[in-house]
Amino acid sequence: MRLLLVEDDAMIGEGVRKGLRQEGFAVDWVQDGRAAELALDNEAYDLLLLDLGLPKKDGLEVLAGLRRKGNAIPVLILTARDAISERVKGLDAGADDYLIKPFDLDELAARVRALLRRKAGRADPIIQVGSLVINPATHEVSLDGQPIALSAREFALLRALAERPGVVLSRTQLEEKLYGWGEEVESNTVEVYVHSLRRKLGTDFIRNVRGVGYMVAKRP
Repeated sequence: MRLLLVEDDAMIGEGVRKGLRQEGFAVDWVQDGRAAELALDNEAYDLLLLDLGLPKKDGLEVLAGLRRKGNAIPVLILTARDAISERVKGLDAGADDYLIKPFDLDELAARVRALLRRKAGRADPIIQVGSLVINPATHEVSLDGQPIALSAREFALLRALAERPGVVLSRTQLEEKLYGWGEEVESNTVEVYVHSLRRKLGTDFIRNVRGVGYMVAKRP
């Protein structure tokens, strides 16, 4: 999953980006409101982490503009503005959740997972496709009740496909979910991870739709 972090405090921004990358998310980070709007206009993100007190354009203005454009991306506000009136403004402007600084990275990751789960239309925190079971919180995967060891990138790719069984994702779409800005992407990186996952899960688990991309078929 690819996230956009908008935070002008360098220490907080670096800490959040590092922590969420360790959780398996691809994270792009900008430090002002104008840069946030530019990124949102040009990239596809699964979730926005938005500070309010930003240079160049306030976070609430960014949020309001986003919703006026009809962009339904989940938005988690991260801010030191802890007054109830400020929380009400943020939620009424279109935010989905609100987290007050300072916050614990484990709680942040849990809130991110909850918002992504809601976006995917799931109430259950566990992703299950047939006998494949994925726990996004612990990064545990099992098939037919047997644990499967995956690398962070293998897990991220499998999760992206398993969250939308029956939907074909292109190589570009998968790369965008695996890598943030500044991370080197090899030309065949998706194919390598797909090959590795097929070796661990079975050759027919991830299907190649020629000329289009990859999918996990729906299973009873």
